[in-house]
Amino acid sequence: MKSATLSSVEDDAGLLEKSMSAVASAMADPSRVSILCALMDGRAWTATELSAVANIAASTASTHLAKLLKSELITCLSQGRHRYYRLAGRDVAYLLETLMGVSMKFTQPPAIRTPVNLRNARTCYDHLAGKVAVGIYDFMCANGWLEPDGNSLTAGGKLHFQNIGIVTQPQTRRKPSCACLDWSERRFHLGGDAGAALLKACEHHGWLTRTPGYREVTVTDAGKKAFSSLFGIS
Repeated sequence: MKSATLSSVEDDAGLLEKSMSAVASAMADPSRVSILCALMDGRAWTATELSAVANIAASTASTHLAKLLKSELITCLSQGRHRYYRLAGRDVAYLLETLMGVSMKFTQPPAIRTPVNLRNARTCYDHLAGKVAVGIYDFMCANGWLEPDGNSLTAGGKLHFQNIGIVTQPQTRRKPSCACLDWSERRFHLGGDAGAALLKACEHHGWLTRTPGYREVTVTDAGKKAFSSLFGIS
C-alpha cells in the first residue's frame, strides 16, 4: 500500500496539474488572448470596450469574460450599473508578458512585426517595458544597483533610487525587484516593486507620457536628457 504521505503528495500534484490545465484552457482562444492583452495596460475595461478590441460580438465577449473570471485570470468591479474588468493581479500580467516572450520565438523577424512605438517603450502592467526599459535594467546590473540574483536593490542601488526620487515600498508582499522578460527585446527589464516605483517616478518627473487606453509610452525631451544622464541611454 502507498503511504498516506505519498498519496497526499500525488493528490496535490494532480490538483496542480488540473489547475494548470484550466488556466491554459482559459487562455487557449485568440479572442480571450486579445482581451487579456488589452487589460495589460492596467486599466479597468467594460465588456463593450473589450468586445471592440477583440473584434467580437458583445454576447460572445460575455462568454469569454465568464471563462476568464472562472479561471481567476481577471476580476470584475461593479460600480452602479456598470461592470469593469481588469487583470486579477501582477502575477497574471507577468505570466502574459512571459508568454509573449516565448511566443515571439516563433514569429520572425520580431523587429519588423513589432510596432516601433511599442518596441521602444510601453507598460507591462505597472512597470516600464521595451527598449528603454531594457537599457535601464542593463545599466543597473552593470553598475551594481541590483543584487546578483536581481531580486532586490543593493545598498548603492537604494541610494541612487533615493537621489533620483524613486520611492519604493519598504513593506510589500511582492518581490522588491525582479527580472521580467521583455517580449519584444527578448532580454530583461525591471519588474517587481522597484519596477513599479521607477515607472511612477518617470511619470512624476515628466520623463514619460502614457497614451490613455493603450500600453504605448512616449519619452519626452526631458526624459531623453534624464535617461542619457542617469542611465547612459542615447
